[in-house]
Amino acid sequence: MNVATPHAVSAESVDMRELVSYAEAPALQDGRTDNAGMTLTWENGDSGRFPWMWLRDHCACSACRHALTRERLFLPLEDVTRPREARVENGNLNVTWEDGHESLFDGGWLQQRRPGVEPAPTLPHPRPWPADFTPRRVDHTAFVGTVEGERSWLEALLRDGLVLLEKGPLADEEVSRLATRIGPLRATNFGARFDVQSKPNPNNAAYTAIGLALHSDLPNWRQPPDIQLLYCLENDAEGGESQFADGYQVAEVLRQEDPEAFRLLSETPIDFRFQDEEQDIAVRAPILTCNAEGRVVDVRFNNWIRDTLRLPAETIDAWYRAYRRFWHLLHDPRHQIAFSLAPGEMVAFDNRRVLHGRGAFDPNSGRRHLQGTYLDRDMLESRLRVLARQP
Repeated sequence: MNVATPHAVSAESVDMRELVSYAEAPALQDGRTDNAGMTLTWENGDSGRFPWMWLRDHCACSACRHALTRERLFLPLEDVTRPREARVENGNLNVTWEDGHESLFDGGWLQQRRPGVEPAPTLPHPRPWPADFTPRRVDHTAFVGTVEGERSWLEALLRDGLVLLEKGPLADEEVSRLATRIGPLRATNFGARFDVQSKPNPNNAAYTAIGLALHSDLPNWRQPPDIQLLYCLENDAEGGESQFADGYQVAEVLRQEDPEAFRLLSETPIDFRFQDEEQDIAVRAPILTCNAEGRVVDVRFNNWIRDTLRLPAETIDAWYRAYRRFWHLLHDPRHQIAFSLAPGEMVAFDNRRVLHGRGAFDPNSGRRHLQGTYLDRDMLESRLRVLARQP
């Protein structure tokens, strides 16, 4: 190992937006080089193997990363050979390449990015609802005024798929103001922001007073909205209680109790379609979508806009049996929670996971007015990462 004069890591050698946790990282102690790369070890016993190509590609100097945006400028189009020199000093790694280019790496940055090692989770994992699930409630003042309040709301929504905001103002467009703290509103054929109230000549069941069975919104879109926000401005009509069920949790119950029904609903694409005089939006997809590990990651469930069932005749009866089984599990009181939204309260939920509905209400007994919008999950995760960088 070559020894040189100690030096500090410069701002351009590491993205300063990511320094929040490096102070707690173990110190880089030593490194061994060979023709293919370098093996580094840290004081806590961690080790990592870094190919030379990886190190050259991740150089963070101003010639390899844009000084302001920190976006990569270097193109890894040619193999790199063993550098002239590579040394560990003051817990950092300095590499001098054959062409004279120098790369300086923060030891904590390298420890967190060891090839082949998954990073520590920074976002909450979805957690199925327990039998006694009660949604987190966050005060409006805490959400808009403190990092802790906003973080608590975001973490609950990503973890549980549902969270409540309470004690908010009775102000038109408050749902839009709250949403834009997180990111841009997700516009659909119903607009960027919509009013949920009984209206004449409705083009959607939500704009009537009838009861709405559990469903997800807009499963007829290739990319349905991720997150829905519903802010209550008025609710003195009789009825209209909000209902919710955790589609992830119920799908797992279905998998355990009726594996064949689960298989049919997760492997059989069906048609969803919304039509009115101006729009005709359709897609074919299964009711349950699983990731590579077999975990359910998407629930499309909306009986109103299921289109013609275009399945082979010999599979239709089995599919309907599976559908009925999932329907009854979702609507089993054991798997539901219900509550009435009060004026100034907002419910937010994961539309790709949590099914929502409402009881019928009597529009002649009082007014019921909710304002809603959608957000992309990417924006929630982004906002939580930004908040994590704040003290």
